Amino acid sequence: MAGLNAFGTQIKRGDGAEPEVFEAIANVTSIEGPELERETIDVTAHDTADAWREYVGGLKDGGEVSIEVNYDPTVHDSLVADLEDAAPRNYQLVFPTTPAVTWSFAAILTGFSSEAPHDDKLAATLTLKLSGKPTLGSA
Repeated sequence: MAGLNAFGTQIKRGDGAEPEVFEAIANVTSIEGPELERETIDVTAHDTADAWREYVGGLKDGGEVSIEVNYDPTVHDSLVADLEDAAPRNYQLVFPTTPAVTWSFAAILTGFSSEAPHDDKLAATLTLKLSGKPTLGSA
């Protein structure tokens, strides 16, 4: 198989209740991320063999998730309110596979940018910064 159709992928936002309920963010047109990465620590010493740098793995970072939406202020402005929250909120990224695969993570909304061009649709981009280890696996 050459690839999978991304149509139907959802990003869901948790309500913070117990038990937590997740609701899909409406009108999502594109999702990018998370951008998982690991720092490296240079442990090269003066007596390192053959003068090649040596590294060990350092801290890991979940990166960011960027969400583009067809912006509807009546729907999406409740998300903008998350900029006031310092504590992370739980999210799920649900892929349209059989069986469905869900990536779960805590994140802080760090950015919201809207645009209203005279000759195109209302649009917005939301940026989420992951906090802690994401859970990547099946639903």
